[in-house]
Amino acid sequence: MVRIDTIDVGEFPLLLAPMEDVSDPPFRALCKKHGADVMYTEFISSEGLIRDAAKSVQKLDIFEYERPIGIQIFGNEISSMREAAAITEEANPDIIDINYGCPVKNVACKGAGAGILQDIPKMVSMTREIVKSVNKPVTVKTRLGWDENTKYIVEVAERLQDVGIKAISIHGRTRQQMYKGQADWSLIAAVKNNPRMHIPVFGNGDVDSPEKALEMKNRYGVDGIMIGRASIGYPWVFNEIKHFLETGEKLDPPSMKERVEACRQHLKMALDWKGDRVGVYETRRHYTNYFKGIPHFKEYRTQLVTTEEPEILFAILDEVEERFSEVNLAI
Repeated sequence: MVRIDTIDVGEFPLLLAPMEDVSDPPFRALCKKHGADVMYTEFISSEGLIRDAAKSVQKLDIFEYERPIGIQIFGNEISSMREAAAITEEANPDIIDINYGCPVKNVACKGAGAGILQDIPKMVSMTREIVKSVNKPVTVKTRLGWDENTKYIVEVAERLQDVGIKAISIHGRTRQQMYKGQADWSLIAAVKNNPRMHIPVFGNGDVDSPEKALEMKNRYGVDGIMIGRASIGYPWVFNEIKHFLETGEKLDPPSMKERVEACRQHLKMALDWKGDRVGVYETRRHYTNYFKGIPHFKEYRTQLVTTEEPEILFAILDEVEERFSEVNLAI
């Protein structure tokens, strides 16, 4: 049984990766329903929390049915991150996660996210201060290093464990790689196989099928897998992987009725949580994946990603369900 501190997260947990503008409450609800064991919020700016910025504070919203759930914070100032961690703890998550992996320019080039991989002593000091300032278990998500010449993840993981983190999730790329090329899981395995490591080590990167999940589990021996991009618009990926790991058999893909119903639920929750304008806009990125591979769907996809009125969107979904109900989705 894998435990993050005292939290039982299952035999081989599947974690929903923290993704900006993706891992919000509406999407997390669907991922939980379809098998995610542990979820993380979108990353939250430490400076935004300290300044009580509305968008940052809203991201602290978590719900009982989501547990266990971690709230993820990022920033480049130790004092601000310590203060943000205390604010985060008041929202009562199960876990506080530190983002040391975001590669995007406006985060990493300011020394936050993956940017801190250029200053390992500061990374260790920041982690130590956050661990000391809260009573919740602290976890970290990071990358192999800043570039090909600085892949110090084995040493880094050990040092972070020594200052008190309770689990680490590692994306198998450097910051320089962004999301290009193949994720290198061999260094994730090197962290897991380090005899000094005793906390859970979760692997992340390129797991987009049950077969790939089984390969990573068996080949690299990680304690669980964190799934990001493969879940966008396809929350069924969690149960599909679980079923395959348990039985060796693949589940049938979701029917058109199931896809449309998930889309409806997602849109409704997004409208309730974010309001009509933002709810409509931020759900768009999922539509392509909800209906990926459906033949002759281009016309409807265009409508779904351009329509701004919620009632028209629901009407389009009704029409999609009716028109494509007989489509063979074993593709």
